Amino acid sequence: MTGHDVPDTEAEFPMRYMMLIHHDEAALAKAPPSLWGDYAAFNEAIAKAGISYQPGNRLQPSSAASTVRVAGDKAAVLDGPYADTKEQLAGYFMIDVPDLDQAIVWATRCPSARYGSIEIRPLHTA
Repeated sequence: MTGHDVPDTEAEFPMRYMMLIHHDEAALAKAPPSLWGDYAAFNEAIAKAGISYQPGNRLQPSSAASTVRVAGDKAAVLDGPYADTKEQLAGYFMIDVPDLDQAIVWATRCPSARYGSIEIRPLHTA
């Protein structure tokens, strides 16, 4: 800010992105224990960069998931995730950065990017 109440750069108008972490659960099971130290370093790097973020939560394996679909007045509940893929949603975190390019930079640095993929989605505003 320049002393006014109106932000003067895009950087002062951060967008919120959700980083959806998708892992191959078999590959994650073989990841070294140092992965969690890598996550601690990643979280520290974000904090040192002065970026507002919310550490997310790690999810239980996809075998613990249930999927609900409603058609008409009938609900179907399926065991597991809807998509049949090697990579499953494993967790998420939120980050406030000015644009998608910066969100991509941080997603690239996320330790889980080495074991799966990080899906980036902007959150709706207003």
